[in-house]
Amino acid sequence: MRIYVAGAGGMLGEGFKRTQRAGDDIRYSDKDQNAPWLELLDFRDFDAYRAEVAAFEPEVLIHLGAHTSLEYCEDNPDDAYATNTLAVENAITIANERDIPLVYISTAGIFNGEKDLYDDWDQPDPLGVYARSKYMGELAVQQRVARHYICRAGWMMGGGVEKDKKFVSKIGKQLMAGADELNIVDDKDGTPTLTWDFAKNLRGLLDTPYYGLYNMVCGGLTSRLEVGVEMVRLLGLDNSVRINAVPSSHFAQEFFAPRPPNERLINRKLDLRGMNMMRDWREALRDYLDADWKDAISAARQG
Repeated sequence: MRIYVAGAGGMLGEGFKRTQRAGDDIRYSDKDQNAPWLELLDFRDFDAYRAEVAAFEPEVLIHLGAHTSLEYCEDNPDDAYATNTLAVENAITIANERDIPLVYISTAGIFNGEKDLYDDWDQPDPLGVYARSKYMGELAVQQRVARHYICRAGWMMGGGVEKDKKFVSKIGKQLMAGADELNIVDDKDGTPTLTWDFAKNLRGLLDTPYYGLYNMVCGGLTSRLEVGVEMVRLLGLDNSVRINAVPSSHFAQEFFAPRPPNERLINRKLDLRGMNMMRDWREALRDYLDADWKDAISAARQG
């Protein structure tokens, strides 16, 4: 399959590159050329985006990139909407002009967190600028592209020491710095999502005519605290690192953007279609740590 992937310079783009199928012809681009396999493109530049896709003539357009820092989005709402919403409208126009399917990546963060868990048909209620900007992109794709795949990710992990910017990285880098005590919130629930598994499952969907919106997260309902405890155990540090359970207010100054207390998704539609390839989060976390973090953390703590 011939695929164009825009905004591929981050965690998820690395996951797509890592799991790329033999035989696929894929062009990856980003405004930050942080890898040799990335072409230069700022997808907010409509004319440049359109020209790049036209030159490659893909069968599918995957729109990955977004501002994912909730705090940045709260402080810079215009840039957040320009990147997370208006650029999606660029992708919509390009996909429709070329009559090709569009893939858009959404997030579990678009819900208000008042339910215990959310399936694919639950009604979003975004709390902050980031969540609203992503949900507006989701709505635009649903309303304007006949053939689309919208895939909602949970707590993303992937990209290794260099590219991972999320929870696993924050804990991992504290451990690399020699921390023997970690403060982890005990009031945030969700579902981890390994970028490799997400990319593989999405690629499987592209082989089908099952267009629509899908939750796509690892299996198992968990919490930030439980993920942190499991991470320390898998790294063999549970006897040397103490974990303190703290409320979110403990980090209120650093993480001031509104966040739902619960972002737990279930892949109901993938299950019903027999297309759920996502592994349990513990298995995925183990493989991710073994591949990208364990040796680096061990070396840093010993050195």
